[in-house]
Amino acid sequence: MNAILALEDGSLFRGQGFGARAAACGEVCFNTSMTGYQEILTDPSYKGQIVTMTYPLVGNYGVNELDVESWRPHVAGFVIRELSPVVSNWRADCSLAEFLEQHGIPGVQGVDTRALTKKLRVSGAMNGFISTGDVSDAEAVKRAREFVFVGVDYVREVTHKRAFRWDEKDEQSAAFDLVQGNVSTDARHHGQPLPPADIPIVAFDYGLKYNILRRLRQHGFAVQVLPATASADDALQHKPAGIFLSNGPGDPAALDYLVREVRTLAGTGIPIFGICLGHQILGQAFGGKTFKLKFGHRGGNQPVKDLETGRIEITAQNHGFAVDPQSLPPDVVVDRINLNDRTVEGLRHRRKPIFCVQYHPEASPGPHDSTPLFAQFRSLIERRG
Repeated sequence: MNAILALEDGSLFRGQGFGARAAACGEVCFNTSMTGYQEILTDPSYKGQIVTMTYPLVGNYGVNELDVESWRPHVAGFVIRELSPVVSNWRADCSLAEFLEQHGIPGVQGVDTRALTKKLRVSGAMNGFISTGDVSDAEAVKRAREFVFVGVDYVREVTHKRAFRWDEKDEQSAAFDLVQGNVSTDARHHGQPLPPADIPIVAFDYGLKYNILRRLRQHGFAVQVLPATASADDALQHKPAGIFLSNGPGDPAALDYLVREVRTLAGTGIPIFGICLGHQILGQAFGGKTFKLKFGHRGGNQPVKDLETGRIEITAQNHGFAVDPQSLPPDVVVDRINLNDRTVEGLRHRRKPIFCVQYHPEASPGPHDSTPLFAQFRSLIERRG
């Protein structure tokens, strides 16, 4: 299939289509990770976006059903330099092309992704249109220019519609163990022992990644997941020892209803931990504002400095908005910054048991520097009795 990617500035990138014969609009962004395309495709934070990978060869280890991060892939389209013709991983269930086809997502390979990435870095993230079918150049550019990303509530589209208890039977959360020789169980399901789930928490699903839930369970949390539309009263009915606010897609300034409920929860004294969109919602609940980054932070190699310890973390990130530090009240401390552009990467409240980070401590895939944040959340709860 011939395929095309059109940007709102009139730029056209041509290639060969793979995946579904389909067309879609989205904000075009790039991810600098060398691996992890499966996790990127199924990360709800990419709702409404066309993702291009800067690493040139994609698809070599296929896709497996155990490593998905959500109930379905959420990207609008996928752009790569070269699709591997061979799938060579013993855990694979299907190829990348088959996975995209199953879910109706268009992909295009053969694109000069280096040129595309340089354009997005210079001009900023742009709206685009991708198609693996027949479409004129003029129509493709027109569709790109008509798309709207900023100000849209994508959270309602990706959140689970019903509340659920995560992994009550402890079948999905064990850290993966690679075993050698003959084993009595499927090697793909062999994992490390889990601790008792002795601390009940509520996790708000703004676009939750499953590996966050796995990490929480690995640290001894019993997790009740609530839809993004749940109220503070809904959460309090579960008598949680802590509240977790998840990642999610889109513009945080369009989510007043989330900010309202989090502001209520912040006044209860219950410890709160937020990441990514949850961090931005907390920033607004404190009275701050958010703004759109030029091209966002997306990849597994983002340097963050802890201003209180001097420690540097290499982090996994995926966001296009940030909290404005000048808009925050005195009770809120900026305790982490991005070393590339000095934007806010972490906040904590001076008097309340609340902290948050802009990045992804579950790191699937990516660096593990930030994993201790889950233990920090547990410690914060335990100190409050």
